[in-house]
Amino acid sequence: MSRLLVIVPREGAELLRSAGSHGSATFKVSGPQNAGFLCAISVKEGSISPVRMTPPTHFLNFGDARPVGYWYRVATDLHVAWEYARCRNGALPVSAFAELVPSGFKHPGGGGYIALTYAPDAETGHPGVGIAEFAAWQVTAGGVNPLDVACEPQVVGNVQLAPHWPVEALAAATVTVVGAGSIGGATVHALADYGVGRLLLVDPDRLLWHNLVRHVSGPAQVGKMKAFALRDDLEQLRPGTSIEPYALDVIRDADKVRPLLARSDLVVCTADGVAPRRVISHLARRAGLDAVLACVLEDGGIGEILRLRPWPDRGCLVCQRQALTDAGAIDPEPALDAGYGNGTRHRPMTAVGSDLHLVGQLAAKAAVATLLERAGHPDQRLPGDHGLLALRPQLGWPPPFDLTRVGELRWLDARPPVPGCPTCEEP
Repeated sequence: MSRLLVIVPREGAELLRSAGSHGSATFKVSGPQNAGFLCAISVKEGSISPVRMTPPTHFLNFGDARPVGYWYRVATDLHVAWEYARCRNGALPVSAFAELVPSGFKHPGGGGYIALTYAPDAETGHPGVGIAEFAAWQVTAGGVNPLDVACEPQVVGNVQLAPHWPVEALAAATVTVVGAGSIGGATVHALADYGVGRLLLVDPDRLLWHNLVRHVSGPAQVGKMKAFALRDDLEQLRPGTSIEPYALDVIRDADKVRPLLARSDLVVCTADGVAPRRVISHLARRAGLDAVLACVLEDGGIGEILRLRPWPDRGCLVCQRQALTDAGAIDPEPALDAGYGNGTRHRPMTAVGSDLHLVGQLAAKAAVATLLERAGHPDQRLPGDHGLLALRPQLGWPPPFDLTRVGELRWLDARPPVPGCPTCEEP
């Protein structure tokens, strides 16, 4: 089995850095996971300072307490020995370990204890080598064995990706997502993973058991409004993203959705049905917003990403579909209103969750690429505005839906507005 992992929470590290030379330490350890964390320290004979492991539901908070432990401030040489002993699966004699502990060393006697050592000069003493600031040990009468250690860093989350990813630009962005179902849930998770700072989620439906086979949320969220379930999940997974859930129907509550779009930099629509997609197409155009529409066509055979831009030479959703019809292609829009996904004999749900999630992630990529291209990142340009992804292609579909191999991705240019379109022409 692997060595015991000792976690030092950020709060504990800060206490040790400002403490004296040595003191007692308490650890909580989970036997099944062979991991523990520093949960309290004292400075010499002073008072005990508790250390919290976040979140409160973290499994180590429910571990077994081991109150007999100690911490020592040491020279960097001891941590060099720790690195060497870990690589060689070796141990230090108790006498050698004690010689490298300036003060406060406690002999293990007939038992043993966990020791945590802090070397404040680790970086300056051996610059560029990567000697650890904290080390952990199992001290026994037979020898001192190195343990694994992990210290919580000062910076976690998407900030760690800078400067290789435009963290600040995305953290300042607000995206509205209409539809929090299987595709929408995957889209929301991916947008948060990309680092979008604020997400406004719009969906009038509840998460029920039949949704679980495809939704990103689990059984613990059954009964919640889907938008709220996603908010609660992401609060744990991506606390750096602000989530605002709204139990609104984009058709009946269009007057309440308009103010959300006014606060947004882009809108993504993953809602089922023709009407919600057309409403978002119209509202986004009127708000001067880029919109990304995502769905699956032909019972889940093709994933579609459609980017609508409020430009004079780019048409709305209705114009894009009219162009397909005029070219002799299928008009996929009516099929979206045939009860897809309700499990009826008329239109059974045949798409699997992972395919739907793949479409949702591609929609998130299209949305983020659009935001970043506008912000001046040329490496985020999309090859087109109409993306078609083969999930379960079938022979006989007319162009541009004639994809032949799973995973094939085709991008097409947007079509211009149709003359007289009430959405594209200025009112």
